[in-house]
Amino acid sequence: MNRTSAPVDAPATGAWEGLVTTALLGTDRRTTPGTPPGAGPGPEAPVALLDAAAVETVRRRAGLRPARAAERPQPAPEDPRPPLPPAAARRLALLLADRSGTSGGGRRGTAPDLTELLPQWLAAANARGFAPPPQMLPALLDAARGRTDLRPAALEFAGPRALWLARLNPDWRFALRSTPGGGATLPLLDDDDSVRQLWQEGLFAERVALLSALRSREPAAARELLETTWATERAEDRLMFLDSLRTGLGPDDEPFLEQALSDRSRNVRATAAELLSALPGSALAARMAVRAEACVAIDHTQATAVTPATEAAGGTAASAATVATPTIAVEAPHECDPGMERDGVVAKAPAGRGERSWWFGQLVEAAPLGTWSRRLGGRTPPEIVALPVTDDWQSELHAAWCRAAVRQRDAEWSRALLGEPSAPEAGGPGAVSLAERAKLLGTLEAAEQAEWVAGFIATHGLSEAFQLLGVCAVPWAPPLGRAVVDALNIARDAGSYPWSFSGVMGLAERCLDPSEAGRLDALLAVPEEPENASPGAGGYWAEAFQRLVTTLRLRAAMIEELNTP
Repeated sequence: MNRTSAPVDAPATGAWEGLVTTALLGTDRRTTPGTPPGAGPGPEAPVALLDAAAVETVRRRAGLRPARAAERPQPAPEDPRPPLPPAAARRLALLLADRSGTSGGGRRGTAPDLTELLPQWLAAANARGFAPPPQMLPALLDAARGRTDLRPAALEFAGPRALWLARLNPDWRFALRSTPGGGATLPLLDDDDSVRQLWQEGLFAERVALLSALRSREPAAARELLETTWATERAEDRLMFLDSLRTGLGPDDEPFLEQALSDRSRNVRATAAELLSALPGSALAARMAVRAEACVAIDHTQATAVTPATEAAGGTAASAATVATPTIAVEAPHECDPGMERDGVVAKAPAGRGERSWWFGQLVEAAPLGTWSRRLGGRTPPEIVALPVTDDWQSELHAAWCRAAVRQRDAEWSRALLGEPSAPEAGGPGAVSLAERAKLLGTLEAAEQAEWVAGFIATHGLSEAFQLLGVCAVPWAPPLGRAVVDALNIARDAGSYPWSFSGVMGLAERCLDPSEAGRLDALLAVPEEPENASPGAGGYWAEAFQRLVTTLRLRAAMIEELNTP
């Protein structure tokens, strides 16, 4: 029987301390305890000390009583998913063994970066529902420990046995924190008594997991469960629970969210206001619309000079004519009243920001976008965005419309604010930055995203497109892939410095469709360098394209291995 041991009272505890003292002072200065009388210091004294220490060690170990055996851990749970195909399992072992990365500077060479392919491999394996080989779980958990971006996909792939291991190894406890409920088993959602008991008695992580699971299945039941304890919850817990209502958000949630607008916690009030503003038919959205409409109107008194090319009869230049041009006039609020604050408007502006513009932006962002067609003469979103705005308010107004389009997932307004990808200004008619345009693209379907970004690259090149490419679905659609490759080829032929495009090249390695590898063979040779080219640029470009082709073919092999029966 496996037993641990417990010490007993040892009558000769001082003997060991005496041996330690002799070893510290030296045998020439102190006689070893237990030495026969007359045996003083000498050449054999150190050996005698070690012999005495060995005897004392045996005596100390022998004087231990058996203790109760520790409880054995429960067996690891079964993983019902099918195992990986052998070739895919070997590929996973190679990906997990490669920890080199690309840090440290210098030329990357032509070898693929396997650490960047691991997330893609995990996503593909998860999509096919495979289970990992048990012997690879420790390496998989170690990889996820070092890379937080890898954890969601790695823990999904690792399955229930990863949580079992995490409870036995402190280094892997992150898996318990990263899993809703810490890996706890939730009751059947149809069992009302068990659900209510866990909600009232469970740990915070278990309650969050329970509420999230119930919300995804029965939104009304989850909200009603939250209402039973809402008044007694801590502020930080109320905030987390309220955030779970984003799933399945609908008009039925409005009364509860309206109540939360009066919460003691500012963060809870702000979250409730944000959720209500995402419901265009809510009372809060209507209140915000009234406030925003009071700030924005059409001004027909603005004059614009128009000069015809020539007189119709005599051919001489005509004098300039003045016509009235509809213009958006803005009158920002002069104060933030208590009603605005209750509805989520933050009164204190950030450093360097004017209070009135700060309040105005929040009102417009929270107002339903359908407000503006009614307010501005029945115009469509493209027509509204094209209108001039008085007194330098255009950037503030358009930026607020961008945030509203993203929050309300309004594709029509997103298209209007994005404008045509071939517009001369890379910033577009409405977005104040490329970051705003990237968020707007997120409201469009994948095919439309790819088409728009491809047109943008064709006009503006790759230097402005990095953020936009990160939004597009993987693998890139053929038009987008061709646009990226063509732009890289143009940059190479122009002798541009290749490191300026390393970010885009890295994205292409991970996102370009592997079927594009054949089109790149012609780019593998070292090009002739123009007179004004960066020294050695041709060799760098050849290496970069070789690495791209090798990576694409490796990705194709990975998918083929996972598809093998």
